[in-house]
Amino acid sequence: MIGLTLALAVVVGITLGVLGGGGSILTVPLLAYVAGMDAKQAIAASLLVVGVTSAVGVISHARAGRVQWRVGLIFGAAGMAGAYLGGLLSRFIPGTVLLIGFALMMVATAVAMLRGRKATENADPDGQQRPLPVVKILAEGLVVGLATGLVGAGGGFLVVPALVLLGGLSMPAAVGTSLVVIAMKSFAGLAGYLSTVQIDWTLALMVTAAAVVGGLIGARLTALIKPDVLRKGFGWFVLLMSSVIFAQEVHPVLGATVGGLTVLAAVLSGVCARVARCPLRRITMTAPRQTVSAG
Repeated sequence: MIGLTLALAVVVGITLGVLGGGGSILTVPLLAYVAGMDAKQAIAASLLVVGVTSAVGVISHARAGRVQWRVGLIFGAAGMAGAYLGGLLSRFIPGTVLLIGFALMMVATAVAMLRGRKATENADPDGQQRPLPVVKILAEGLVVGLATGLVGAGGGFLVVPALVLLGGLSMPAAVGTSLVVIAMKSFAGLAGYLSTVQIDWTLALMVTAAAVVGGLIGARLTALIKPDVLRKGFGWFVLLMSSVIFAQEVHPVLGATVGGLTVLAAVLSGVCARVARCPLRRITMTAPRQTVSAG
């Protein structure tokens, strides 16, 4: 399974390098279902993989002039705060619930990819540079960062539209800048997780190295592959992966809910047995009396 895990990690890196996002959405199911990690361990390790891969990918995009550092650092700072908070809050949420939330994010990501995005420029029609909406960028970064910390998704397909619409970046610049934001948020989320979660560092570093190789390949493929074609195909694949997670996680949740209700009913029954005027007790005593009289 290690060989398959590393091979798929290369695919994750390629997708992240080409699209500026999306590859991270596969890292959690890869680590959870292929590498066999616990849900929270998979989320924590994915933050390491995505953070390092994105940081390395920034180098190639920066050399090509596709990174807007000011916008990326502002958005990333807010995202780091949200991601760290999400990592801390994750201790109070069951791993299964986090995976289901991750699957929902996958669906939203797939829809965004299939719909596509419209590129805009950070300039007014008269050619003047527009002032950055710092407050909006900070708010959006905080929300996206919180989601990143909770479910381990780098949020590239949330960051890129935000950079285009709020930051006014062109599409190529948004892709390169998103890697700065993703790296910052991922490391912050990882710091939050490591306060309560232990990960397999050997396996995590092996997957990270494979993803970095894929990221370097993806950066070279950016000029050769039509992003729209790859984005739509990957969107359908993400929908398929989300259905796998739902199939794995939703049924146990329903079973646990039913079991919890059964336990609650038993507790209430025991409490009412000690209370003379308990309405539930009168209800439970009515049915047997009706059955005896009918016989």
